[in-house]
Amino acid sequence: MARRQIILDTETTGFDPATGDRMIEFAGIEMINRRLTGDALHLYMHPERDIPEGAVAVHGITLEKLEAENAPPFAEVGQRIADYLRGAELIIHNAKFDVGFLDMEFKRIGLPDVKELGCEVTDTLAMAREMFPGQKASLDALCTRFEVDRSKRVFHGALIDCELLAEVYLAMTRSQFSLVDTLEADSGGTVSALSRPRPQFLKVQAASPEECAEHEAYLDGLDQAAGGRCAWRGSLREEA
Repeated sequence: MARRQIILDTETTGFDPATGDRMIEFAGIEMINRRLTGDALHLYMHPERDIPEGAVAVHGITLEKLEAENAPPFAEVGQRIADYLRGAELIIHNAKFDVGFLDMEFKRIGLPDVKELGCEVTDTLAMAREMFPGQKASLDALCTRFEVDRSKRVFHGALIDCELLAEVYLAMTRSQFSLVDTLEADSGGTVSALSRPRPQFLKVQAASPEECAEHEAYLDGLDQAAGGRCAWRGSLREEA
């Protein structure tokens, strides 16, 4: 079955949905079988409250800008977001933050929360901390690590962050899927888990006489340096 994933990010008026902060931007881009489909959803929402200067300094979104663009309140776009997310695996950096705001906004208008929509959540922040313990795990740091170009990222915009996160996620998981991707590409994407060929034993290539002579000469040098027969040569004799 096709694996539908949504790379997701939000921007908000603050850090805590429980104290009155609201969502002001939503972005999601769809990926199926590790390939971006071009199906994206990007929306601005009026928060029905002020936007603190500290938040504006992060994402650059002002209340005046939202009002100039006639941004609707979440209540008018919430169903559209829920339908877009339904049943997908959500790839989010620091998922607790974004899911907390989504669940709050959905609850305000009587819609199911993320779990009730049948969504599985994958947190790339948790993945990065497990892969690189003790090192920086921000999206910027991961872009640097995986050589993802972030030159267009002036502010923390939801859409550009989704695009960057998609590249980072693919880089972080490439080793898990590279063989499967190759097989599916060669077969037109029809390779199933049951039909994939099993690994074959590697062919053993014996050393040539010249290579054996060079190896013996190297061991002779080790014997001379050690003042006797080297331990590695001794162990081979014992095994033989």
